[in-house]
Amino acid sequence: MDLRTTRGGPRRLMSVHAHPDDESSKGAATLAKYAAEGAEVLVVTCTGGERGEVLNPAMDRPEVRENLAAVRRAEMAAARRILGVGQRFLGFADSGLPAPGEPLPPGCFANRPPEEAARRLVTLVREFRPHVLVTYDETGGYPHPDHIRTHEVTLAAFEAAGDPGRYPGTGEPWQPLKLYYHGALSRAWFQAMHEGMTARGIDSGMEEVLAEFPAGAPAPAFTTRVPCAEYFRVRDLALLAHATQIDPNAGFMRHDREVEREVWPTEDYRLARSHVEVDLPEEDLFAGLPPAG
Repeated sequence: MDLRTTRGGPRRLMSVHAHPDDESSKGAATLAKYAAEGAEVLVVTCTGGERGEVLNPAMDRPEVRENLAAVRRAEMAAARRILGVGQRFLGFADSGLPAPGEPLPPGCFANRPPEEAARRLVTLVREFRPHVLVTYDETGGYPHPDHIRTHEVTLAAFEAAGDPGRYPGTGEPWQPLKLYYHGALSRAWFQAMHEGMTARGIDSGMEEVLAEFPAGAPAPAFTTRVPCAEYFRVRDLALLAHATQIDPNAGFMRHDREVEREVWPTEDYRLARSHVEVDLPEEDLFAGLPPAG
């Protein structure tokens, strides 16, 4: 589908994330696919990631740690160029990942009033006018306070942006038509990759990761699987642009890409809200939308 040919202009997709690098580890091939097909794609990053750790040993240097906020902004700029998308920071401070019982840092994203962040995001929604919003589910994907707050704020903005009585002074009302939650890096994905690599005589290295998932956890309820294997290379390049966060010799970068394209050639989502009729399951985040314009 060539999204540039839709009446009234291209489709628009907004993907809302907590930190720089989240856009490249969750749904990046989808973003690159739609951007290449002519959609307008905007990544919104709620915080600067300045309280994150340096996870790549090659980047763990004093000058990097001392200037982490600036370094991560530069990494974000490089990644969004690789993906072919726009990007805006929402302007909040990273909350870090406090230990159990440890308080959140004063003034951080997860400690600020949710209405403040919702107002900023509604302003961007009314400016960009996306047809589709994408973010994390109620768990945040994992229990980081910024991810959970990102879910809360995006859901609030989806419900408020079209209401002229909400957040006056932030632009003309605009109602996104669909809201999706990421299904990135589910247990089902790790299991499929482990079995696919093992069957081909490749050591998957995923046993420890699989063991961390709770026994008997329900399978994810995906409604939408977007075929995007041809953009996995773009995803990987965007990930590697976040050099402080991605060790090219460890973690997600280690699995066999050809096996991934064979056993799991999609990125997966759950449709959470829709103002249009849908026919599930889907293969397209824009499925069911009327012609643009």
